[in-house]
Amino acid sequence: MRIALLLAFLWASTPFYSQTGDEKQIKALYDTALSQGKAYDWLNHLSNQIGGRLSGSVQAQQAVEYTKGQLETLGLDRVWLQEVMVPKWVRGTSEFAYFETKPGFTTNLDIAALGGSVPTPLGGLKAGIVEVQGLEELETLGREKLEGKIVFFNRPMDPTAINAFEAYSGAVDQRYSGAQEAARYGALGVIVRSLNLRLDDFPHTGSMSYGDAPASQRIPAAAISTKGAELLSTSLRLDPNIKFHFRQNCRQFDDVMSHNVIGEIKGSTHPEEIVLVGAHLDSWDLGDGSHDDGAGVVQAMEVLRLFKLTGHRPKRTLRVVLFMNEENGLRGGLQYAKVAKAQNETHLFALESDAGGFTPRGFSIDGSNENLEHIRSWKSLFEPYLVHVFEKGGGGADIAPLKDGPIVLAGLVPDSQRYFEHHHSENDTFAHINKRELELGAAAMASLIYLVDTHGTLPAKGSRR
Repeated sequence: MRIALLLAFLWASTPFYSQTGDEKQIKALYDTALSQGKAYDWLNHLSNQIGGRLSGSVQAQQAVEYTKGQLETLGLDRVWLQEVMVPKWVRGTSEFAYFETKPGFTTNLDIAALGGSVPTPLGGLKAGIVEVQGLEELETLGREKLEGKIVFFNRPMDPTAINAFEAYSGAVDQRYSGAQEAARYGALGVIVRSLNLRLDDFPHTGSMSYGDAPASQRIPAAAISTKGAELLSTSLRLDPNIKFHFRQNCRQFDDVMSHNVIGEIKGSTHPEEIVLVGAHLDSWDLGDGSHDDGAGVVQAMEVLRLFKLTGHRPKRTLRVVLFMNEENGLRGGLQYAKVAKAQNETHLFALESDAGGFTPRGFSIDGSNENLEHIRSWKSLFEPYLVHVFEKGGGGADIAPLKDGPIVLAGLVPDSQRYFEHHHSENDTFAHINKRELELGAAAMASLIYLVDTHGTLPAKGSRR
């Protein structure tokens, strides 16, 4: 009797808790992603069987065919290719560089041509070298000190920035515009410190621009590893008269045809409203593009697969888009937005994963303050999965051209501390992918897409939606 009374007391004093429908569905998405996930296997094929997928390359076309074929196995309502013309830049043979302290005394350095750069002369380029900390310093030095020289941009990423993407934003201008600006002062070429918070021997490539400069005024540009940059800087302090030599034979060809890969599940209640999840299929050519952005590609594909496996039929049309040519042109994102506008499609929400396959921390939201608070109201549903960040911010480069009207854009926010150790370098390989972290990211994305599909977004002021 006493035991029965004790059990009755304990039962009465225990708070009664029942999962809501949202909690149950999110748990199902996480459980399925972690126990029956396909993303890691897909990425293994993209990375190890296909490799780096620079737009216009054979590997990029193989990735188009592979991902389309995999989407077709998921039982989606529709899978198709969207034509897009993309640039074709080829690196050529491996780059070579050294600095010379006196005739016959040289030290080799690790470099990589920046994407879109012109080549050096056939035998390479050799000249004096001038170190600067940023674009603004060029004007201070002027043509007198820069003409006939190689400019060495050596401003590092800010190590005090907790968000590594903020550190990247503070240094990327010298990579993107360094050659264009240095050429105005008669420089013969530029070397740019790799955008990497770690000291290592990997040069990190990336896109650069000559603006509207004619071909005759374009100078070769290459990235140097962070260790190489430190060594070169120290050597210049000891001897400002050293010579720098580098050789690269990259080449720009005419644009070629490629494709965005698209699949969708038609909405059961509001098929005219599109909820998009995407990533970019292309990558740079130095590594195999596992973090940038193979991880995002397979996570986006996995979102639709998780919906199918858990038996959830979306109210709105759920569309996955694998964009081509984010890295050196954004042609895929621009073309998708152009076609969407021409077809008068209504995109309610778009989520992109393009920050690596690391542990998910949350989401950045590009939308009205009202929609930011609306999405933040779901925060407690994510907290059991250690996803806490719901902040104002960008959604992603590929989905940015869709920003017109009431659409809400979002980006997955993984932990950023290790990302730039891999970004745009030979170090971006499948060996650096953690299966569980990749799957957690896919589950977080699927959960947010589920909530938007189920509860919608808030209409813009003055809208009748």
